[in-house]
Amino acid sequence: MSGPIEVDARARDLRTGEGTWADEQQLMATLGADRVIVAIAAEPAEPRLARLVGATAGPGFRARMTELLPDHAERRTLLHTLLDDLPGASLVSGYAMQRTNPPVVPAGGGGYARHVKVAEDMCAGWASDATIVVTFRATGEIPHPIGPPAPALERNGDPLSWHDMAPLPPESTRRRRRLDVLPPSEETRSWAFDSHFRDSYCDADGAETAIHEYLVDGWISEDGRHLGDVRAQALVLPWVECPGAVASAGRLAGRVLADLRAEVRAEFVGTATCTHLNDSFRVLADLEPLLHLAEAGPG
Repeated sequence: MSGPIEVDARARDLRTGEGTWADEQQLMATLGADRVIVAIAAEPAEPRLARLVGATAGPGFRARMTELLPDHAERRTLLHTLLDDLPGASLVSGYAMQRTNPPVVPAGGGGYARHVKVAEDMCAGWASDATIVVTFRATGEIPHPIGPPAPALERNGDPLSWHDMAPLPPESTRRRRRLDVLPPSEETRSWAFDSHFRDSYCDADGAETAIHEYLVDGWISEDGRHLGDVRAQALVLPWVECPGAVASAGRLAGRVLADLRAEVRAEFVGTATCTHLNDSFRVLADLEPLLHLAEAGPG
């Protein structure tokens, strides 16, 4: 647990129906102290990734990544999707350390006190009067929730709903996300979408539990460039205050898909939002290339 963070990230595009069309990407990285990138590589390879060594998978990373790989950002490739998720997923991996050795510091002092001060009011769960902040002020300890068992996510017995994944090793975390584009029904001429997001943790005994879990669905405008109505549903969240953020999904209606990543980062801030739900909102920008794949057919 005192060693570096080892990242194994994978993504896949798959078209089902008349046939299948798939694109796959893997990202491997080693993060040292303070989530500084020590090594990073991809398959298929991207030589420019070597220039991210020394960068921190935290604030400012996405801007640096976009500047380094503007073509990937413009095309919203699978590699860009994996890199875009690296700061959030690596931050959540700290939950494993918290479960193994919960930090306790004098109230009002130490590095965790500074962290709490910076994080205060950044989202619903970290509001100044929310459970986690109030508890820390009173005890000097950041509480660590233990979520419910994480059931299998394969949909309706569909073997194609998720790509193959090795079992989650003990004392590790995993972020899983699915984004489906669904064809128009008899009632509507618009394509729909359905998304599932889960962060989970596997304890020392091999039991996997959910930390954060959301469903987001809605529809895409007939021009294929804008969002229609968007709904969010909270399945598992660590604090009683967190579900208050789901109403922020209504603010996405009418937004341009290509602009979502930048707009969510800039506008979806404060105690009416959730950083993990925002991750689900930002990835909706990938609906546009998925829609193009779906409409193009197999081949």
